[in-house]
Amino acid sequence: MTNGTVYVVGAGLAGLSAGVALAQQGCRAEIIEATASAGGRCRSYYDSVLERVIDNGNHLILSGNRAVRDYLDAIGSGHRFFGPRHAEFAFADLRTKERWSLRPNNGPVPWWIFCKNRRVPGTHATDYLAVAQLMRAKGEMPGARSPVWDNLLKPVLVAALNTRPEIATAKLIAAILRETLAKGGHACVPRIASPTLAAAFVDPAVDFLTQRGALFRFGQRLKTITFADSSVSCLSLSDADVSIASNDRVILAVPPWAAKPLLPGIDAPDEFRAIVSGHFGVAPPQDAPSMSGIIGGTVEWIFAFPDRISVTISDADRFNDMDRSQLAALCWRDVANVFGLPVDLPPWQIVKERRATFAATPEQERKRPDCATPWRNLFLAGDWTDTGLPATIEGAVRSGQRAARLALASMAV
Repeated sequence: MTNGTVYVVGAGLAGLSAGVALAQQGCRAEIIEATASAGGRCRSYYDSVLERVIDNGNHLILSGNRAVRDYLDAIGSGHRFFGPRHAEFAFADLRTKERWSLRPNNGPVPWWIFCKNRRVPGTHATDYLAVAQLMRAKGEMPGARSPVWDNLLKPVLVAALNTRPEIATAKLIAAILRETLAKGGHACVPRIASPTLAAAFVDPAVDFLTQRGALFRFGQRLKTITFADSSVSCLSLSDADVSIASNDRVILAVPPWAAKPLLPGIDAPDEFRAIVSGHFGVAPPQDAPSMSGIIGGTVEWIFAFPDRISVTISDADRFNDMDRSQLAALCWRDVANVFGLPVDLPPWQIVKERRATFAATPEQERKRPDCATPWRNLFLAGDWTDTGLPATIEGAVRSGQRAARLALASMAV
């Protein structure tokens, strides 16, 4: 049990995971959030058009996401996910009408690449040397228009990086592959939050923290930070000033565009990529895979929830200014094609997250700051910090857990 308080600014997944890690060690935490609720970009809300609760976007985790697994175990929501029992990814090529499933074997030795019914159609075992090449982080891409690139690597990397892999940093590409395919299928089982992101990631964390004495301050925007003697001395919020005692610590878990004006001299990513999500108020066919990768369409992934169908488009800046009804029609055309549904557009909702993630380019990667800062009592958390991963849920949670560890270690000195 520590004597001081850790003030966590930001109640997204980075802030919540920091709070959970602190609470597990008996540390008192106060979570300060500018909006009226927790969750950040991982949020759910009631949509009056669809007449149901939907998520702002479709967020996928994998069985090998160790930080997320620890977080979910702590808050007791590991059961709130669905998906295949084994690593299996259904794909549909809208150009050729071909369907297949990628099915990596559990162990790290990839014998699945020698099985025709487990790998991408039209590929051979030697084609998968491209994966090993990318894992060496040399920045060399496989031959253009190769089936293994078009139908596996590019769709996976675009989704993970939210940036075209051709211009992405080799460091993050290598990190993705090392933590997924290189570990084998046991680390690649897809898990989808059910019934919503909030129910799986957010609400149980708020309950967990509240039950352990954490205080939430919602609707309190951090306006300025006062520094004295290489430390944070005061947080100026919307309605109050919070004095930071010598044994207190601060974890700043806000987006980079919010953190940079608050911290003199800090560098942070400043180029971002959009993600578009579409939600349709119709139940999927009973035999629909829980998720499907789409080749040659507008959408890239289709998620089949019991009460709705949702789609995702990554690296989606090209759609920022498109009329929402037009975009909904384009997305639904792909869904109807894949599932054999009527072409008439059902009730729909389009969500555009214009700054969903930082651009995963070499230039932006160099701007990611470390968790530790020049101020002895201030630590950073967020998927935009230097986690070694792209801007993913796993990266956000890892950042929060690391910030909590460093804060606790500094309080023990």
